[in-house]
Amino acid sequence: MASITIPPVLTSPRDDAIQLHRAFKGFGCDVKAVINILAHRDSTQRSYIRHEFKIMYSEGLDKRLASELSGDVEKAVLLWMDDPATRDATILRKAFHGDVVNVKTATEVICSRTPSQLVQIKQLYHSIAKTYLEHDIEYRLDGDHQKLLLKYLGTQRYEGPETDRNMVEHDAKALYKAGEKKLGTDEMTFIKVFSERSRAHLAAVETAYKSMYGSSLQKVVKKETSGNFEFGLLTILRCAHNPGTYFAKQLHKAMKGMGTNDSDLIRLIVTRAEIDMQYIKGEYQKKYGKSLKDVVRSETSGNYKDFLLALLGH
Repeated sequence: MASITIPPVLTSPRDDAIQLHRAFKGFGCDVKAVINILAHRDSTQRSYIRHEFKIMYSEGLDKRLASELSGDVEKAVLLWMDDPATRDATILRKAFHGDVVNVKTATEVICSRTPSQLVQIKQLYHSIAKTYLEHDIEYRLDGDHQKLLLKYLGTQRYEGPETDRNMVEHDAKALYKAGEKKLGTDEMTFIKVFSERSRAHLAAVETAYKSMYGSSLQKVVKKETSGNFEFGLLTILRCAHNPGTYFAKQLHKAMKGMGTNDSDLIRLIVTRAEIDMQYIKGEYQKKYGKSLKDVVRSETSGNYKDFLLALLGH
C-alpha cells in the first residue's frame, strides 16, 4: 500500500502547472507550494503536470525544479518526478555510471524487485543508459556477486503463492550440502536456488531449512559468504520472507548512528512511497517501537524534512 495522500478533489494538471510556475516566480522559490502539489500527486498525475508545464512555458519542469531547488530537497523531488520503473532505472544508471560504482545501491534495487518489475527496469535502463543493464554488470562487477545479479536478472521467476513441498525440501538439502555440510562453499548452488526460485518458495525453503537442520538460513548465508555476494543473497532472502521488514531495517540503518545517510534515506522513501510504504511503516513500528515519521522528523530538517514527511502520509 502506498503512503502518499492524494486530495479527494484534485485540481487539473494545467492548474497545477500554473501554481508551480507561480511558486518559481519572484525572489526565491516557494518550496512549500511545490511540495504541497508534487508530494500529493501519483506518477500519472505528475506526468500530466510535466506535459502541461512544457506546453505552457516551453521549458521542462524537471529542469526548472533543478534550478529552483537545491540540496537534499532537490535530489528528493527530482527523483520523485519519475514513475517507479523509470526511477529504478535512473538509480541504477547513476549507480553504475558514477565516478565510483555504487555496488550496494545497485544490489539493493535489483535483488529487492519482482521479476515483472525487473523486466520493465531492464527495458527502461536500455533507453536511458543506451546500453544493457547486463553489460554494465559484466563490465563493472565481478565474481560470485556478478554471477548472482546476472542470473537474478536473466531468470523469469514465478510470482504466485503456491509452492511444491518436495522441491522445497530438495532445495533445503542442496543448500545444506553446499554450505554447512562441506568444507568451503559451493557458491553456484546458492546462486541457482536464490535466483531461480519464487519468493514464496524461498520463504518455504527458509522454514524447511530451520526445521530440518536447526539453523537459520540467513545465519548460514552470513557464515558461508561475504561482502556484496552476501548482501545480495540476504536481500533476496529477506525480501522473499517479508519486503516490509527488509525496507524497515534499511531505513533504520540509514538513520542510526552519527548522522543520517541522506542519499539512502531519500532513495528508500521515494522509491517505496507509491508501492508499499504504508506496510513498511507498520513493520518499522513493530520492529523498533517508534513511528517512522517521528524518526524522520527528528533526523532531517527544513524543506527536505517537509517533503519526506509528506510522502510518508498519515
